[in-house]
Amino acid sequence: MASDADPYTGPTNQDTTAHLVALLGKAGKTWKSYQEDIDLTKNGVGQLTNVVLPQSEWTSPINSISGIFAPGTTNQWNGSSQYNYAVKHNPMAFFTDSNGGNDATTANPARLQYVPLQQLLTDLATGNVADYNWITPNQFNDQHTTLSGGYKALTGDPAKILQGDDFLRQIIPIIMASDAYKNHGVIVLWWDESEGDGVSGDNPDELDHTIPEIIISERAHANVNGLPYASTLNHTHSSDLRTWQNVFHVGPYLADAANAIDLSDLFKPGAVPKKP
Repeated sequence: MASDADPYTGPTNQDTTAHLVALLGKAGKTWKSYQEDIDLTKNGVGQLTNVVLPQSEWTSPINSISGIFAPGTTNQWNGSSQYNYAVKHNPMAFFTDSNGGNDATTANPARLQYVPLQQLLTDLATGNVADYNWITPNQFNDQHTTLSGGYKALTGDPAKILQGDDFLRQIIPIIMASDAYKNHGVIVLWWDESEGDGVSGDNPDELDHTIPEIIISERAHANVNGLPYASTLNHTHSSDLRTWQNVFHVGPYLADAANAIDLSDLFKPGAVPKKP
């Protein structure tokens, strides 16, 4: 996919089963995609509120939305009145099979794979998370977009970074306190793109433009000299794909996962299987 267009009737829709959650489903593994700002109620004049719809009214989130909540409604993580869900950060929604055939109605059985972020707290408390859980904050809490007016007196990149940091400061301890995490769970903080450095002719997609990835697990590589271990190996997003295919024992390797190294270097020896 070479654009950020929504999958619904667009050229970004992928009509193939050669992707991770399709393999997980075939292997009997469960998955959920938790998305912020989806499946929300409207007030009497059609404005969105930050209140989740009943599950019977959830739909497959194949359309991006953004705007201002109805008066009296705010985001529980950053206190703002803005919402901004972007499908481009919800990869499962781009595949015909896993989004339910681009059906945005309540008749689509695949819709229940996509869960409002608020439900994550309940699912963690009741043990109803899946084997594989993809969690996407909205575009403010994921450091992608600055809230209008800035955030805590900051604007631009500093505001974006603090928005995401504050979200993680709240959500990560909740996940780590859950039985799902304590029972050999792994949290991966995953960024999706690098940026240019302002130099003329600079290409942000060159491999010397690195992005962070953080592993939180009891099986993560031990600290070194009192500091979190930082790998010097050249990992890519395909390293993640290869790793989860190994962990869940699903093959064959998809796309560049066949060529990438896995994330073993970020874990204790033996934590990541060597093949699907």
